[in-house]
Amino acid sequence: MSIIRKIFSNSRSPEDGIFFTDIQKILGFKPLNLECYRRAFTHRSSNKLDSNGNAVNYERLEFLGDAMLSSVIAAYLFKEVPSGDEGYLTKMRSKIVSREHLNELGRDLNLISFIESKVPTQHFGENIHGNIFEALVGAIYLDKGYTYCEKFIQKRVVKPYVDIAKLEGKVISYKSLLIEWCQKEKKVFHYDVFEDNGISGERFFGVKLSIDKKVIAKARATSKKKAEEIASKRAYFAFQQKIDNK
Repeated sequence: MSIIRKIFSNSRSPEDGIFFTDIQKILGFKPLNLECYRRAFTHRSSNKLDSNGNAVNYERLEFLGDAMLSSVIAAYLFKEVPSGDEGYLTKMRSKIVSREHLNELGRDLNLISFIESKVPTQHFGENIHGNIFEALVGAIYLDKGYTYCEKFIQKRVVKPYVDIAKLEGKVISYKSLLIEWCQKEKKVFHYDVFEDNGISGERFFGVKLSIDKKVIAKARATSKKKAEEIASKRAYFAFQQKIDNK
């Protein structure tokens, strides 16, 4: 077996050798099937197909990685928080695997530097970082199985980032929090969204958030969702004491 591995390692191209070394540093172990990891960094714009005509990109691995993350984090929380009920555990898992957190993980590892794409990286949305991180987790599962996948998530997600006490107070979505409070307090809320492109030519959206017919917060961002979230966050801080006391 050692002879076969030696022959295999000697047969790698210089490009494979560099990729192998770089991926090993991120993983913390030697990958076996480099093709799994190459796929994890292949964007759909590359238009690659396998021998059966199926698309070759990270999207299916992203789906698999998302499931692996949820499974490992769920098991971790089940063990670490024996007093937590189903609702509590579900909420905590959502905070750990939130899109914002996964994007942070992908950025910290600089995963976008590995991506193969026909689209310039500056044109990707923010979620590309989290998408690739999930795809990498999926690749680990295919290459080395559940145990290695769990070890990687423990090393890269749980140990450096998961603090149960801090997560309990973390807000995932200010919009959801504000809407929930308005509904409990029987307050009428409305998000007035409009295009606000200015002179730069770039597409922007403006938002005016009204509560009981009074404008509470305004925001501007490159997407409706971001603008609504920023306005909601500003409104939350305007009513923080009332909301937190509920």
